[in-house]
Order: sequence, then structure tokens, then C-alpha cells
Amino acid sequence: MREQSDVRGVLQYVPQFRGRTFVVLIEVGLLPEPALAETLLDLAALEGLGVRLILGVLGGDLEDLYDWTLECEIKAARLKVPLGDPGAVDEAKAILGRGQTVVADASSNDPLDPEVVEFAIGMGAVKLIALLEEAILIDGQPVPAVRAAEAGEVAAGQPAKAAALLRAAAAACRRGVPRVHVLNGKQQGVLVDELFSNEGVGTMVHADAYREIRPLRDEDIPELLGMIGRSVRRTMLVPRNYEDIHLRLADYHVMSIDDNVVGCVALHEYPAEETAEVACVYVKMNHEGRGYGAELVAHAEALARSRGIPEVFALTNRAARFFQDQLGYEEREWGALPEARRLQLEASGRDSRGFWKRLP
Repeated sequence: MREQSDVRGVLQYVPQFRGRTFVVLIEVGLLPEPALAETLLDLAALEGLGVRLILGVLGGDLEDLYDWTLECEIKAARLKVPLGDPGAVDEAKAILGRGQTVVADASSNDPLDPEVVEFAIGMGAVKLIALLEEAILIDGQPVPAVRAAEAGEVAAGQPAKAAALLRAAAAACRRGVPRVHVLNGKQQGVLVDELFSNEGVGTMVHADAYREIRPLRDEDIPELLGMIGRSVRRTMLVPRNYEDIHLRLADYHVMSIDDNVVGCVALHEYPAEETAEVACVYVKMNHEGRGYGAELVAHAEALARSRGIPEVFALTNRAARFFQDQLGYEEREWGALPEARRLQLEASGRDSRGFWKRLP
């Protein structure tokens, strides 16, 4: 769910969405009125942000939905032909060109069928969103993000409806729709919670980069300093300033979700001792508990292995159990540290413990 404290994470999407086209398919007749009403209010807010909207009614009364859009002050206009009609794209573009939201009849279509996908591609939609009576559940749980290339594997052995939706979403991505979202339309606020949070609350199948670990860039340094400031104040991380990080820029990597930095790790090498330190491991508070810390450490270990470094170490106190129990590190005395690092640690007065790991 969207965290109220992560305002910056929400605001990042406003410029990303402005001027973009979203195709939103709604099973109107199958959704409870309170959830549908909140969805329409959220769509009105998206329209106010400059999102170009096309609302496709999969089932239910098209006239009712159109009336509700007007009650919610959405500047809507009805498409005269069904969404799958060959002339639908040109007419929809004309409506969007007038600054209006399109309301279209999609009752003859299944969610994510080829006609719907072809329409979305023709409109240049960056998102194809389906608000359905049932969400996609994998082993009984929602899966926030699935790469289109991996959707077939994820769908294997799952209930027929969920598997079919996953495969259809992946096919849409392969044909040119960057992101397909399948949401539980009965859940109030689901649209905003999906679109304005990094992890989302439904299932998103994506063709582009969504979550990645990449090298730190100059422009990321202020974000990194702000992010780790809380732990520095609590003496959980070594204090760093802009110059410290810039001097060793190549040592740092960050995890980004939708290009929003949510975590970091550094790998400081000691070539003479054939070792490296895994340092500055941090994940934003709103993204804790998702395994990102372990993923960042694994990334640093993989970098060390690729550079022929046989062993890595970490200095910590509060995260001792994380390194020992979860990641397989073993505690050693300070004497095992590279001399320069040991002297630095002694001078700092910190009570960190040393943990080591041989890399296979």
C-alpha cells in the first residue's frame, strides 16, 4: 500500500504521467458501487494531472458509467463505435485532442484480448489497466511485478483464469504495450494505490526496466545522502558527505524502482589483501521487509566474484544477525581486517563487529 510518509515517491509520478495515455478497462457490472465510485474520483484526479484517459466498459451499463463520469466532473465523451472497431482509434484520438476523456464500449471484448491490445497500441498507451472482479493470484497471493519474458513460467500450474491473464498481459507487452496492470476492482482505492506506489497492490506485467540495481550517478548523491541520513544519525552507518561519496563514486550501487532510488550498497576493494568490504547497506524504511537488503548484498558479492576477489567482509553491530543468519557470514576478530581499515575503525571509536564470507 502507498505510504503517506513517502510523499516524494508519490510526486515522482506526476511528471511521468502528465500527457501520457492510459487505457482503463472496467468490469462495471461486477464491481461494488463504493469501489467504482472511488475509482471514478481517482480517474478524475488523474485527468486533472494531465493523464489522457480511455475508459473501456467490459460489462455493465455504458450509459450509467458515462453519467457517473460527468457527476465526478470527468470531461468525458462517448466513443460512437465499439472499442474494437477499426475506426475507434481515429475517433478516440479526436476526443483526446479536444482535452476530453474517452468512454468506450468494450463489452464484446475479453480483458486484454488482441483487439483491446491493438487499440491500446494504436493510441500509444503507456499503460493498459484492467479493473476486474478478480485479481491475478499466484499461489494465492498477488505478485506485484512480473517481467513479460518470465510470465509463462510464473503462470505454469496456476488456475486457468490467472494463467490466461498473465499470458495475455505478457503478449500485450511483447506487442508494444510497456506495462499492463491487472487489479482487483472491488478494492477501494486500488487504482491510486497501484499507480502511485513503487511496489503496487495488483499485478503488473512489464516489458521495460522496473526494478534494477545500477551504478550510482552524480545526480543520485544528494538522494543517497538524504536516504542514509537517518541511519547515520543513529550511528548505524559511517557518516559520509558529498565529497566522500563522489571520490569513490564507482564503489556505490543503488536499487531503483521506477527510477526511484530505494536502497544502496558499496563495495570498497583492498587489492593487496585480496578482499573487499560490503558497506553502506541501506533500504528505505518504506521498502523494508521485501528482501531488498539481501539482494543488494548479493549484488555486491557478485561484483567481487567477477573481479576475482575471493573473500568479502562487513562491519556492523545492529545488522549482525542479518549477515550471520541470512547471508552466511562468519564473525572474526578485527585482526583479520586489512590494516588500513582496522586503523580507521580503531580511530573512529565505533564498536562494530567484523563478519566475513568466502565467495564460491
